[in-house]
Amino acid sequence: MALDVIIVRLLLVVAVAGVLAAPARAGAGAGLAIGFYNETCPNAEELVLEEMRAIVHKEPSLGPALLRLLFHDCFVRGCDGSIMLKSKSLKGERDAMPMSVSLRGFDEVERIKAKLEDACPMTVSCADIIIMAARDAVYLTNGPRFPVETGRRDGKVSSCADAENDLAPPGANIVDLKTYFSFKSLSWKDLVVLSGSHTIGRAECAAFAADRLYNNSGKGVQDPTLDKKYAPDLRALCEPGNKTDQTKADMDPGSAYEFDLSYYRNVYSNKGIFVSDQALLDDRWTHDYVERMADAESPDEFFADYAAAMINMGRMEVLTGDNGEIRKICSAWVD
Repeated sequence: MALDVIIVRLLLVVAVAGVLAAPARAGAGAGLAIGFYNETCPNAEELVLEEMRAIVHKEPSLGPALLRLLFHDCFVRGCDGSIMLKSKSLKGERDAMPMSVSLRGFDEVERIKAKLEDACPMTVSCADIIIMAARDAVYLTNGPRFPVETGRRDGKVSSCADAENDLAPPGANIVDLKTYFSFKSLSWKDLVVLSGSHTIGRAECAAFAADRLYNNSGKGVQDPTLDKKYAPDLRALCEPGNKTDQTKADMDPGSAYEFDLSYYRNVYSNKGIFVSDQALLDDRWTHDYVERMADAESPDEFFADYAAAMINMGRMEVLTGDNGEIRKICSAWVD
């Protein structure tokens, strides 16, 4: 085994061990464990990875989509799989704008769930499937495959209003971003590290064009912080004034399906696609982290930090024990 691979694995072990050994916040992650399904469904994680390999091989964009699905699940009512619930009255989380037109991966979660139901009926939660699939999305784009805690149960409530209130918009400034994360008991470091998820995937013009290209701060101008040589490339893609423009741009140009450090290099060069990316340069601590990762020769530190931050996020408001349920079908009707 190559020395650099051994070093990365050691860093991941140390980072995760540090998170697991740290005093837990009251109720945070209680009932979760690495290897929770070792006895009840010993092949669960391997089955998820097998399905994810097939999914990403057929459509690479679904890897980043499933990673995004995890964030939307966890930040709204905690990591409880409630993002999957459907509402006949269109009042569920997945009906919130702009998620209702841009969020993907629901069918793929059901595909994985069906495999797990065949192997271990009514055992593995939808919430755990989402976090395992997200972890493997990172791995399958040449990122680290880190251990994740499992043992979550599925929530029974899904609210459009909660989704619209609890998710930081892509135009959020650094104060708002830190506030959103603080409300979820996440730190500035979790914020800047998890923002590195934007190293893979694409974004619709509707999510960033107005703020970054055409109407920054409602003044009808381009964001003055956006790199002047990069802006024309985005303008060529995105139609001005089109609030529903579904044209996609790489969030990490030239490396959209490679989990690496180029996101931080782009942000440090004022080429972040979202206002929220650029905002990381407006705080001393997040700025210093972006700069360090932009200058780093190896992704080892980022990979270790990312593993730790994912565990922190995965502990948000979880349901365990007798709380929640295990659903046979993840996309059940909530009303």
